[in-house]
Amino acid sequence: MPDPLLRTEALVAHYGDFQALFGIDMHADEGETIAVIGANGAGKTTFLRSLTGLLRGAPTSIRFAGQPIGGMAPDRIVRLGIAMVPEGRRLFPSLSVRENLLLGGYPRRKGPWDLRRVEALFPILAERARQPATSLSGGQQQMVAIGRALMSNPRLLLCDEISLGLAPIIIRDIYATLPRIGAEGTTVLVVEQDTNQVLAAADRVYCLLEGRVSLEGPAASLSRAEIARAYLGAH
Repeated sequence: MPDPLLRTEALVAHYGDFQALFGIDMHADEGETIAVIGANGAGKTTFLRSLTGLLRGAPTSIRFAGQPIGGMAPDRIVRLGIAMVPEGRRLFPSLSVRENLLLGGYPRRKGPWDLRRVEALFPILAERARQPATSLSGGQQQMVAIGRALMSNPRLLLCDEISLGLAPIIIRDIYATLPRIGAEGTTVLVVEQDTNQVLAAADRVYCLLEGRVSLEGPAASLSRAEIARAYLGAH
């Protein structure tokens, strides 16, 4: 069996003296969509911060394409092929929609995604190309954030709470694009509190509870009761 694209082994994370992650073991294979779910404070965003180098850990606790990247600088991690759609989108308000997208392409990695392909995935972004990015609706801003990340042609796309604050119909439309992204060979890891859409889109699920994995398995085989128990820590 080939090595997974991403693997964490005994991953821990601290904020000063406070330990936020306790030995996270997970993997994501090439082309998979992985859901990482859990309540607020479960450690989901800390997990993403560790993957992107914003929190430093032991080098071998995170491997990407076989290479140890724990503690590597964030800009090097981006160039290796990991991109993140951050919670809250964090667009550049002084730049237009198109300028925000073009900024995402600075690593100049080869791959299927360019401005034309991103605007085909989200046609509204071509229509609003010259508008300030932060003048768009929340859902359209989320499309800009996803498109900006795709412009770096990542092998692994990390999405942090992409449904947060959006109307259900917009959430549905955004999640409908994930299979198209995966069809281009991009592995997608989605962190969410709201499980409704992400479980339908995911191949496998990891649930975090107080910094530990409380449940993992194929999304199609996990019952709602199992997920609820793992999510809430109920017995």
